[in-house]
Amino acid sequence: MAKKKAKKKVAKKKATKKKATKKKATKKKATKKKATKKATKKKAKKKKAKKKK
Repeated sequence: MAKKKAKKKVAKKKATKKKATKKKATKKKATKKKATKKATKKKAKKKKAKKKK
């Protein structure tokens, strides 16, 4: 039983590590999204400026 429990703990640790890397990946995606949002905002501002003319 003790050995089985130990194996489960190792498996859990590996799983959490995978989750951590996934979180890092999603963070990168989030920053990319923010960057694109900023770009679209700038584009929108340019469009508004053109409309004013």
